[in-house]
Amino acid sequence: MAGLAWALRERGAEVRVCAPPDQEFAELLAGVGVPHVPFGRSVRALVTGAAPPARSAPAVAAELVAEHFGTAAAAAEGCDAVVASGLLPAGVRSVAEKLGIHYVCALFQPWVLPSPNYPPGPRPGPPFPPGVTDNRVLWDLDAEKVDALYGAALNTHRASIGLPPVSNVRDHTLTDAPWLAADPVLAPGKELTGHDVVQTGAWVLPDERPLPDDLVAFLDAGEPPVYVGFGSMPLRTSPDAARVAVEAVRGRGRRVLVSRGWAGLHPADDRDDCFAVGEVNHQALFRRVAAVVHHGGAGTTTTAARAGAPQVVVPQIVDQPYWAGRVAGLGIGVAHDGPVPTVASLSAALATALAPETRRRARAVAGAMRSDGASVAAQRLIDTVGHDRPRPSA
Repeated sequence: MAGLAWALRERGAEVRVCAPPDQEFAELLAGVGVPHVPFGRSVRALVTGAAPPARSAPAVAAELVAEHFGTAAAAAEGCDAVVASGLLPAGVRSVAEKLGIHYVCALFQPWVLPSPNYPPGPRPGPPFPPGVTDNRVLWDLDAEKVDALYGAALNTHRASIGLPPVSNVRDHTLTDAPWLAADPVLAPGKELTGHDVVQTGAWVLPDERPLPDDLVAFLDAGEPPVYVGFGSMPLRTSPDAARVAVEAVRGRGRRVLVSRGWAGLHPADDRDDCFAVGEVNHQALFRRVAAVVHHGGAGTTTTAARAGAPQVVVPQIVDQPYWAGRVAGLGIGVAHDGPVPTVASLSAALATALAPETRRRARAVAGAMRSDGASVAAQRLIDTVGHDRPRPSA
């Protein structure tokens, strides 16, 4: 979203972004000169366990819907368009409808779109009936789950602003032509889903920050290291992940670069073949590593792929298994089997990722990826808003 905001600002548009109140998001948006409207709960507190446990899934869904009709609606006042994303931004389309402005549902991966080609992912609610394998049937049941989670809250809020009820919350929120902010090489939209998606390419915020001097010194002191980082993932299922990763990488004769992330990873010892980093420019760093071991978030996967770096994806939640499968399917890395790596399993994955043919394939895929996704989306949005405006009378 910061990448899209930057591209819109480059074209003279005014932008404001609703995002969780975490300092990281506020700083990111401040860096592109965009007002940050705090929205919802702290993501860091939720994923690290610092916040109280979440209430029931329907209660959390109702809370999100209320935020959309409250915080997001207030932020959208005076705007020409609203772009919504998230697991399911139920309510934002209703806000746009009431305000009479353009609405876009933006997805960062295609797997949430109903398709006969794959089943729906996990969602709170009753399990699917055993033995049902027809994807169309499963997606119909998924729609029922979404209605059970969001329907009552959404339609109560719609009624309060004079709008009629909707009967399929999922499809109403996604629209008939959602935008897919993912690279067509990494995540082919229409080919995979069968939907008439508007695929803009990934929204990447250019990062011109220099790498820290001590990190550059480490990189210059030997062969390219293997980067290990899991971003915002708390890794509760694998608290020993840093030690496991360092041991596996060393076993392959490579130096190690450990990213602390929200899990607070750190090297197990002070040997000079291992270095720890915090928040750094991944666009620059990933061009200088032998491989990237990560959780499979959309951003990290895209950044590593654009850098031509082989990957080992250890998926934890939500869309991460999808990205792991894409990395493996493209031959640019390995999908680790499950969220908990061992020294043996990670070592085996690294053997494939560090092979010369994987490096060659990763570089070939990098050369085929596009870099203009945010610009394409920004221009399309501006053109659409301009087309939708009523023409002045003569």
